[in-house]
Amino acid sequence: MTRSDADSWDLGSSVGATATMVAAARALASKEPDPLIQDPFAEPLVRAVGIDFFTRLVDGEITTGDADDGGAASLMTGIMAVRTRFFDDFFLDECRAGTRQAVILASGLDSRAYRLDWPDGTTVFEIDQPRVIEAKSATMADLGAVPSCDLRTVAVDLRDDWPAALRDAGFDPDVPTAWSAEGLLVYLPPEAQDRLFDDVTDLSAPGSALATEYHPDGGAGLADRASAMNDVWRDHGFTVDLGNLFYGGERTPVVDYLTGHGWTTTARTRAEVFAHYGRTFVGGDLFAAMANSTAIIATRA
Repeated sequence: MTRSDADSWDLGSSVGATATMVAAARALASKEPDPLIQDPFAEPLVRAVGIDFFTRLVDGEITTGDADDGGAASLMTGIMAVRTRFFDDFFLDECRAGTRQAVILASGLDSRAYRLDWPDGTTVFEIDQPRVIEAKSATMADLGAVPSCDLRTVAVDLRDDWPAALRDAGFDPDVPTAWSAEGLLVYLPPEAQDRLFDDVTDLSAPGSALATEYHPDGGAGLADRASAMNDVWRDHGFTVDLGNLFYGGERTPVVDYLTGHGWTTTARTRAEVFAHYGRTFVGGDLFAAMANSTAIIATRA
């Protein structure tokens, strides 16, 4: 499926399938010796979506070795473990600093509202497409999962007037907010990335913070790597063409854009974030460029 300005998806198709892929990686990472993360909801959420390849992967019927292409599947698990821990720590650090309002953009199968130890009085807003929100909410209810915060889901496409929908759900733009845009930007056209940060800036009171990522080679480089993974995964029945889901084109570097709009930023390469958590990033030929991807935290003065 080729992307378009009006495309839509559920958790088994198009961009939605990448949310399931990430959840499968979190499930596998949670089973590692000395794991960086513990996500008890990732595995049942993957099963509920029902993509056969990912279900068999989390059940151990297919190993990461079986699904590997130059180490892609096993490296994906490591990347998602570190990335998840980075965003977990961001939210918890902001809460320790006194922030009590959080927004997870393109939440997918994110389970932070249920598994993190949010302080009393914290409200977490999850934004994603209606079918994604509906499916995850139903699964969590079936599991008997109870949010550890005041969870408010906002079923809206980020290409629509999501700020209005967020306000309607009770968001207060006058108090500091912790924002995350995790694994999101490459699925947006370059101009939509800028609009997203414009909207976040407009909604952010002083003291707000944002965590996100930036890939210097943009969506085109990730598309090449995703296509290489597809060549192997297709043999196991996975039919979603990941390589067609990314938007290429020249982008404004995130640090430059946010700095120009009043944010103070810090950025670390993927290799530096891995090192922070006691891991070594070895990208190989397929993922070497990802070593220069940056993890960014920005604060609103």
